[in-house]
Amino acid sequence: MQRTGNLAGRVGRWSARHRRAAVLGWLTFVLAALAVSALVPQGELTGTEQSLGAPAEAERILDENGWEEPAAEMVLVQRDADVPEAAVTAALTDLVATLRAVPEAVDVASPLDGSPLVSEDGRSALVTLDIAGDAETADERLAPITAAVTAVADRHDDVRVEQFGDTTADVAIGETLDEDFQRAELLSIPITLAVLLLTFGALVAAVLPLVFALTAFVGALGMLSLTSQIWHVDESAQIVMLLIGLAVGVDYSLFYLKREREERAKGAGPVDALDIAAATSGRSVLISGITVVVAMAGMFLTGFSVFTGMASATILVVAISVVGSLTVLPAMMAWLGDRVEKGRLPFARRRTGASPGRFWSALLGVVLRRPLVAALVAGAALTALAVPALTMDLRNESVSDLPQDLAVIQTYNRIEEAFPGGPSPAEVVVEAPDVDAPEVQAAIADLRERALASGQMNEPIDVATNEAGTVAVVSVPLVGDGEEQASRDALATLADDLVPATVGAVDGVTAVVGGDTAESVAFDELMAERTPLVFGFVLVLAFVLLLISFRSVTIAVTAIVLNLLSVAAAYGALVLVFQQGVGADLIGLDRTGGIVNWIPLFLFVILFGLSMDYHVFILGRIREGHDRGLSTRTAIARGITSSAGVVTSAAVIMVFVFLTFVTLSMTSMKQVGLGLAIAVLLDATVVRAVLVPAVMQLLGEANWYLPRWLRWLPELRHSDAAPEAVPAPRIPAAVDEVPVLVRD
Repeated sequence: MQRTGNLAGRVGRWSARHRRAAVLGWLTFVLAALAVSALVPQGELTGTEQSLGAPAEAERILDENGWEEPAAEMVLVQRDADVPEAAVTAALTDLVATLRAVPEAVDVASPLDGSPLVSEDGRSALVTLDIAGDAETADERLAPITAAVTAVADRHDDVRVEQFGDTTADVAIGETLDEDFQRAELLSIPITLAVLLLTFGALVAAVLPLVFALTAFVGALGMLSLTSQIWHVDESAQIVMLLIGLAVGVDYSLFYLKREREERAKGAGPVDALDIAAATSGRSVLISGITVVVAMAGMFLTGFSVFTGMASATILVVAISVVGSLTVLPAMMAWLGDRVEKGRLPFARRRTGASPGRFWSALLGVVLRRPLVAALVAGAALTALAVPALTMDLRNESVSDLPQDLAVIQTYNRIEEAFPGGPSPAEVVVEAPDVDAPEVQAAIADLRERALASGQMNEPIDVATNEAGTVAVVSVPLVGDGEEQASRDALATLADDLVPATVGAVDGVTAVVGGDTAESVAFDELMAERTPLVFGFVLVLAFVLLLISFRSVTIAVTAIVLNLLSVAAAYGALVLVFQQGVGADLIGLDRTGGIVNWIPLFLFVILFGLSMDYHVFILGRIREGHDRGLSTRTAIARGITSSAGVVTSAAVIMVFVFLTFVTLSMTSMKQVGLGLAIAVLLDATVVRAVLVPAVMQLLGEANWYLPRWLRWLPELRHSDAAPEAVPAPRIPAAVDEVPVLVRD
């Protein structure tokens, strides 16, 4: 047989020849990664790293001055309209006395002390307090406070007595999200195994890709402990790594294994079949993986630590999956040989992928007979689905994205309604040599007076200072819900007019405005500036990679255009569901609203990379046939039909894995999951089965157009390792009868 000339083929053959070294090397790497993850804690994002613009400057000032934010809590005491005011007073009196008797509760304040903590309608009052000790461990001292509040609520059942605070919310939400993520993990693995069983019809063949993907994830998780010391990550990185890693790891091994099984079914011997799989599917995996990594790397250009951490995590799991696909996977296949068919399901026919299904053959026949009609219909359908994306409304992630059936979230909503802006106010950070100086205090008082007079800000306006007296934080509730335009207008008034005219006008004083609304505005400004840069980076590098891989300007351009079309359609579907409410009940969506502002960019880089899986695999099969001398039409037909089964299986796995996101409680995770699932589904069906063959049929020989001035590009042939299969007897199933596939 002609020897493989590309890198994937050479690596695959080496791994098959040295399969013991390849397998032991992989196991050593995974075990070492486990040890690293146990010994080296992941570097987590700090508050400053999660902030941008003025809020980041505010965080920096607080950090440099040793500001220790106390773990603040609040208790809502609320009566219905038909309940006398005396009932609230009695509950407040009892609550304050009970809390002050709890050692863990300090700085208890209430309307009984003259604090402006009563709503405009007089039916709601707040009691504020701090949890004693370090805020980082406040959850350990929360229970006595919660028990005290519950006891008061039980003694005053004629009024509502409910607790809310960052610590209370973190505990309740954390428990819910942990359950969500565990459910997603438990769902994704059996779903993947079920699809693989249906694909191969044999237990060993189904388990191999799943085990490989999980070991690649474990290896990436250990490496993340090291890279996160440079690029810090947040708590969502691991779940994204698992689901992305599971999707690409299974897909890569599926492409490899199906091609090897296909060649064996054609009659190729074990050496030839594995060589062909290494040089063709292995090469497609390498190109696809590099494209995914390039797309993910675009997130580094945002300059936002949350994105850079997510980029490093996803790049790790994809890169390790690619390396494993080219090394340990062919080694395992060489060791197993035809024993990969062991554990065959009694009801399953032998599935090799050597022949296309009737549906795909029939559909392809129609498309190739009427390519213009097929392209216009499919293109129009995707364009129509993409049109709603033009009305996409971006918003910051907020409490509305959290599970609304949680008691703590319902309490938050009641506080927000009674005290607009109270739970999440703007924060004016004032730095001065002495914030207790008369001129600074006068300026803060002036700021408070002007803020209330503006009609855009509300009580309670609180002031807190550090022990050194160098920093004061003025909490100013804004009108609106923090996201709507009224809140942003109020923020602009505060930051651009009131602060510069008051505390900002005092000599030696630095004053900046932070808070959730300011964070949202700063993020929107960053995305407006960096998104075109990220898109351009990903598109240009993807074009160059495809150009080098296929030596065709036409293929590179059409692949990018079709990928953009499927991404745009996914955006439109998100708008239909999450803004317009189409099918919202089907995914357990409590309310409609805008799209969370970080999701479009995140989806773009993920989808653009993942969709290349199918394009590279299919185009590789088509180019392979063309390089053998087949006509363009025949190469298209053979390439599409021969890849139909494996691409369908890979897409089904990805779609179901991503749909597990939709089962999570957070709206942002539902948006990510649905966006990924829809885009992959469209890409693997409408784009792959209709648009790709239709467009390539229309273009004919123009598909392979390469200008003369680019003919210096290296020629990476797709067929130098894939001659027509030579029939060979099937190898024995016994362990000691399996031959060495390649010898020196």
